[in-house]
Amino acid sequence: MNFIEQKLKGVFVIEPQVFGDSRGYFMESYKKELFEQYVGPVDFIQDNESRSSYGVLRGLHYQKGEWSQAKLVRVTQGRVYDVAVDLRRSSPTFGQYIGVELSDENKRQLYIPRGFAHGFAVLSETAQFCYKVDNVYAPQHEATLRYDDPRVGVVWPVKAEEMLLSDKDRVGLGFDEIETFE
Repeated sequence: MNFIEQKLKGVFVIEPQVFGDSRGYFMESYKKELFEQYVGPVDFIQDNESRSSYGVLRGLHYQKGEWSQAKLVRVTQGRVYDVAVDLRRSSPTFGQYIGVELSDENKRQLYIPRGFAHGFAVLSETAQFCYKVDNVYAPQHEATLRYDDPRVGVVWPVKAEEMLLSDKDRVGLGFDEIETFE
């Protein structure tokens, strides 16, 4: 596995080594020892999966305070544009984002530590999105940063008129209104 730290400290693109032949392929999608060597210790406690159609935009979500979550995300079918926004006030990249295409073809994963908002837009007809988290889902501590907040300025590769958003995502808070991290 190749661990590539991004411009946002603590965020990594992880490229697995894929062994393929005429029968298909094999890869390790997670290996605790390697992960901890490059990223550090993270105690993942749950695996989640979602399926969405083209244009669905989920995010930008995060959980506040002690309910914050680190995530290791990947796509097992289709393609998404995955985004992490740095909400750590003490970070030199506070308010900046990283966007990475994840797909079943490139098999890349994105590790997002605690202190970030996260979301993705589906670029293929459908996409199956899988992720590990290190903390339980606590809906009463969840928050949504507006996907189109001008201060953050995420450039989504899906046209606004093609985006499919939940009510929660459509009315997310602006960057200056959200609760951030130390």
